[in-house]
Amino acid sequence: MRIAEIFFSIQGEGRLAGLPSVFIRTSGCNLRCRWCDTPYASWNPEGNEMTMAEIMAEVEKHPARHVVVTGGEPMIARDIGVLLHALRDAGKHITIETAGTVAPNGVPCDLASLSPKLKNSNPDHEIFGKIWSERHEATRWQPEILREWCSTYEHQIKWVVASLQDIFEIEEMLKIADLKSLPEHILLMPEGRTVAELQQRAPLIVEWCKTRGWRYCPRLHIELFGNTRGT
Repeated sequence: MRIAEIFFSIQGEGRLAGLPSVFIRTSGCNLRCRWCDTPYASWNPEGNEMTMAEIMAEVEKHPARHVVVTGGEPMIARDIGVLLHALRDAGKHITIETAGTVAPNGVPCDLASLSPKLKNSNPDHEIFGKIWSERHEATRWQPEILREWCSTYEHQIKWVVASLQDIFEIEEMLKIADLKSLPEHILLMPEGRTVAELQQRAPLIVEWCKTRGWRYCPRLHIELFGNTRGT
């Protein structure tokens, strides 16, 4: 399995924010988000081929029960099911961070951290190429697959937000997907790679959360460490 990085930090986003966790970042993605903050696992996938034994040995070096499997898009990684079953056998709490474009197929998962992509994610075809722009737009939103994740697993749905138009788009997408998710499981996260960008958008996003009963999602790893790899 091609792995971009494995590191020990705290969870920076979502309902488990602040918990010490081992992060396994697979390399490769079926999307090309304009604002992607891990291009080394997406636009320009890096990493080394590792055996399952090598991955698990790295995980077990750290005193954490929680493991976050992320990417890129981990659900397209070769042998992802084998890895998830190995983590379950080791007694780990498993969070899968996924865009929700690939069906779960019954993989072990304690928390599905779903991040459907809005139109604001679409790459500029003049910069990144028409083929990927069209492929991204055709792939980024799969309501039936999102519904399967949400009906099968404990979950949270994180949306990267920059404007009020994004809120209207989210409301329409939730209506189309016809999810049974509780309002507090809908998380709004400001778009931004720096503390200044996050702080600039945060006050408005908090107000949008208050009027809808949704949850504001801070990005603790950026606040604590900046946009730094391996944190």
